[in-house]
Amino acid sequence: MTSILTNSAAMAALQTLRSINTNMEDVQSRISSGYRVETAADNAAYWSIATTMRSDNAALSTVQDALGLGAAKVDTSYAGMSSAIEVVSEIKAKLVAAREPGVDKTKINKELSELKNQLASAAESASFSGENWLYNDTTTPAGVKSIVASFNRSTNGTVSVSTLDYDTASSILIDTNDAQLGRLTQDVAVVQPSSGSTADATYYLIDAGSATTAAGSEITLATDTPDDDIDGMISAVDAMLSNLTDAASTLGAITSRIDMQEDFVANLMDVIDKGVGRLVDADMNEESTRLKALQTQQQLGVQALSIANTNSENILRLFQQ
Repeated sequence: MTSILTNSAAMAALQTLRSINTNMEDVQSRISSGYRVETAADNAAYWSIATTMRSDNAALSTVQDALGLGAAKVDTSYAGMSSAIEVVSEIKAKLVAAREPGVDKTKINKELSELKNQLASAAESASFSGENWLYNDTTTPAGVKSIVASFNRSTNGTVSVSTLDYDTASSILIDTNDAQLGRLTQDVAVVQPSSGSTADATYYLIDAGSATTAAGSEITLATDTPDDDIDGMISAVDAMLSNLTDAASTLGAITSRIDMQEDFVANLMDVIDKGVGRLVDADMNEESTRLKALQTQQQLGVQALSIANTNSENILRLFQQ
């Protein structure tokens, strides 16, 4: 039946055209945004996962920054410790030179004084972001320092932050409050060669004017310093050097751990980005092909609607006789 009031063909063509236009809007939105799932309305499950993982990646980015800050602190401490090891080694060499008969011990002592000043300067200067792991001038003993190392999400959805801890008590060189807490200000007991197996002498290297002073003797030289005392000083300095080497080894191990963790966090962030992309990113090759097809369908839909509207006009010809 042909009716001038109801054009069924035009209505069908218009409905098809509307559907094509809606699909085109969706495709154009994906092309412009680059996302297949941009909002929760597109796919609630994938959108939820992607949003959570993006948030975790932002947290991991902060972890990267924290690792970088921690690495800077460790590197600063390691640089100061390395410098201290070199200076203490030089002090040891000077003491060995003082054992040579006829040497001017007072001149060597002046060199020792300058080397001690260098040690104090290196320890006090090894500070980064307000933290110094080699020098303590507060009444609070040096404690454990934590570096944020990772952000973790368990299988049940709970989150946690893990840290890399370092006890700075093992690396403090100078403590102005308690001399016994500093590697260079504390007493070191030694066995002097002429005294058998009894530890009958204690020495410390630097007098930092600590509130709680060391009980032993400062490593200094005078014209009449006996060779046995010098041997004891050498032994004490050698023990200090061993302690500094151990502390430097620990700092080096932490540096290596931080480097590995930084690499892992960077790789993890990349993997998460790829995973989120697989869930929500649009396939631009597919979307461009679909857009071409929809543009063709749109042209055909417009043509079909035009033909349907023309059919109603043909009815007028029946009355033009």
